[in-house]
This record gives sequence, C-alpha cells and structure tokens, in this order.
Amino acid sequence: PGGREQRLGVLAGDRAVGGYFLDFDIRREEVARYGLTVDDVQDVIMSAIGGMRVSETVEGLERYPINVRYPRDLRDDPDRLRRVLVPTPSGAQVPLSQLADIRLARGAPAIKSENARPNAWVYVDLKGSDVGGFVARAREVVSAQVEIPPGYTLSWSGQYEYMERAATRLQIVIPLTLFLIYLLLYFNFRNFIAPAIVMLSVPFALVGGFWLVYLYGFNLSVAVAVGFIALAGVAVETGVLVLSFVETALADTRREKGNNASLSVAEITNAVREGTSRRVRPVIMTASSTIIGLLPIMLNSGTGSDVMQRIAAPMIGGMLTTSLLCLFVLPLLYGYIVVWSERRKAPDRNETVTATRV
Repeated sequence: PGGREQRLGVLAGDRAVGGYFLDFDIRREEVARYGLTVDDVQDVIMSAIGGMRVSETVEGLERYPINVRYPRDLRDDPDRLRRVLVPTPSGAQVPLSQLADIRLARGAPAIKSENARPNAWVYVDLKGSDVGGFVARAREVVSAQVEIPPGYTLSWSGQYEYMERAATRLQIVIPLTLFLIYLLLYFNFRNFIAPAIVMLSVPFALVGGFWLVYLYGFNLSVAVAVGFIALAGVAVETGVLVLSFVETALADTRREKGNNASLSVAEITNAVREGTSRRVRPVIMTASSTIIGLLPIMLNSGTGSDVMQRIAAPMIGGMLTTSLLCLFVLPLLYGYIVVWSERRKAPDRNETVTATRV
C-alpha cells in the first residue's frame, strides 16, 4: 500500500521459491589433460571465490576470523569467474572456463506446511502503529487490491492473534470485574446510590490515564489494559474511603438532630465538608505513594521496561484525576443527592406529623 501505510512497518516475506545458485560443473577430461585433479580446481574455487579462513585476529577478549578471497568486482560476474586462473604443475595458468562449465541453476523451493497445507509467511516490523490498527488497514488494502485465487487463504497471525485472544478474554474480565466491584460496594453501603457514585470514579480515573498514555505515545495493548484494570481498583478504593466518612458525618448530624428530623442544606453541606476534610491527607498520601513508587518504572530503560511502562502510565495519570475527583466531585455530587432525598422525604414527614396531631 502507498501513502502513510508505507511508514507503519517493514515487510519481509519468506522465499518460497528456490533461489539461483552458481554451479561449477568440472570437466574431468580437461582437468586430467592439464595434469590437475578435481581437488585442485575445487581449492581454487573455494579459496578465490568462496573464501578461505587462513588465520584469526585477537583483540582483547574478542576473536575475529581472517578470510582471504578475490575482491567483489572480480567475483560478482560469471564472465569474470570464467577468467579465474588455475595453476598447473607445469607452471602454466589455465582459465577456469577451460576446466569447468559455469551456469546459474535454480535451487529447491522451501516448502512449509501447517495443518497439512503448504504456506508462506510475510513478516511485518511495525513502526508508529498498533497491531490492531495496522491489521485493520492492511485488510482493507488487501481486499481492495489483491485478488486471492481459489484454494488460497490469508490469515493474520503472530502478535495480532495473541492480541485477539487477550481482547476476547478482556471482554469478559472487565465487565465481570466492574460488576464484582459494584456488588462489594453494595454490601458495604447497603444502597444503590452510593455504589453508583463511587463507580463514577472509574471513568474520571481513566481520563488521566488516557492522557498520559497519549503523551507517551503508547498504543492500546494488553499491558495498558492491565494498568487500567489496576487503576480502576485503586480509584474505587479511594472513592469508598471518602464516601464512608461522608456518610458517617451525615449519620452523626442526623443523630444529633433526631432520626425523624430532616436535614437542611447547610447541615448537609457542613457534614459533607467535615467528612471530606478527614480524608484529604489519606487520599493525598495514597496518590503520592502510588505515583512515587511507579516513577522509577517510568524512568527506567532496561530490559522489560517497555511492558512495565505501559502498565505504570495509566496508574500514574489516573491517580492525579482520581484524587481531584474524590476530594471535590464525588462529595459534592453525593451532597446534592442527599439534599434531593431529604426534600422528597420532607412532605411525607409533614403529613405524618399532621395526622398525629389530629
């Protein structure tokens, strides 16, 4: 494909058909006429054309072989090879063309098979594109420009195949993980509203993670998905810490005023502010310890750092947005929901008090 696709990777295909080889068919009658043997001619071919190892050079702890052969401009053309001289016992120099026939011959084809069918591979070294995006564009180009004959099939394997398997598993693991988190939150808060608010920390946390992944130029991969799953757990944990203390502060305020009395907007605001202020230090310490602990991974450039950086980047970026969310957005949103709930309960309580007085 032309255009931008040419810069996305380097393609290298298997050599399915046999390559060309230069054969030297030695004529034994001509060799014997000059008093030579087949070994004499083969020694000239091996040493002058193919190269012969004559010694070894030692440079510190490194050892390199020394090969001797003709320069490339004297052995890159069959006509020049025919003029290679072979010494005879009488001292004469005989051209190689008088002793052997030189011709190009096609070698045997390389046959690979898989599932009892012969196949050939085309290797792609990607640059600047993720595997899934490259394969999607390559499939469009192949379907538009290549006509596959009957009996031939085309399949995409390698890392793309592993990515498809991982994506299929993640389609099950991620929803199941979110459902289990919500279920555990419901058992903790005993209502449906608080867990739903805590779950809002997950998309807010993903915002910071996606920004840092974008700034580093990482493509979406299994390692990045693992980092986002770990980030979701930490974000939910931080949200639970804040809302638990907010609910405790609201319960204390309601107990002081009386269980049947409704709370005013000012009382709810003070309770939310008090409960959140108790969790400022733990939230900041959690985010700081996580970010400081993952910074060496982001700054490392050793073996395995390319995978670990893709796991750490979503967590570092997500912890920044999660901290802001849990300290500002979640308490405010939960306070609005409590105010709305108290206003709904107020008419029912007024009707109950009036009926009792009557």
